[in-house]
Amino acid sequence: MPRSKPPARGIAVTIPGRRGLLRIERVVFDFNGTLAVDGRLIRGVRARLKRLAAVVDVVVLTADTFGTARRALAALPVEVAIVRGGAQKRRYVESMGAGAVAAVGNGANDVAMLRVAALGIAVCGPEGMAAELLRAAAIVVGDINGALDLLLRPQRLVATLRR
Repeated sequence: MPRSKPPARGIAVTIPGRRGLLRIERVVFDFNGTLAVDGRLIRGVRARLKRLAAVVDVVVLTADTFGTARRALAALPVEVAIVRGGAQKRRYVESMGAGAVAAVGNGANDVAMLRVAALGIAVCGPEGMAAELLRAAAIVVGDINGALDLLLRPQRLVATLRR
């Protein structure tokens, strides 16, 4: 029977059929289309991000289309970095140690970071999802709160990813 080990800080879970322990120490999110719609946080995201940040480091990588990311996330314990595109997102994830990173996004500029991350989650929300992202993701969810809940309740990852 699979067991999740409670790490000192991070998410650790054994997935049947997967080699080794899946250990997530950092979660990287896209902002617009993933955490926000039209530059505003989606309902339920703020509280879940606070809970997640108590367990892992949370980073938001965004091109900041609407110029609202820093303001929308100011009261949350998250790092915000403005980036130009997908290659920069990928390099950022690699610099953090991609083997311990979960990446969450919805756009074409998120494909490269999902491919290098230990766990890639694609969100198909109100702004849609780039079709190319589907092939890069280990998991596809219908909204950001579903993605956040997967990370907050790691046994759901077991149910979804077991072979």
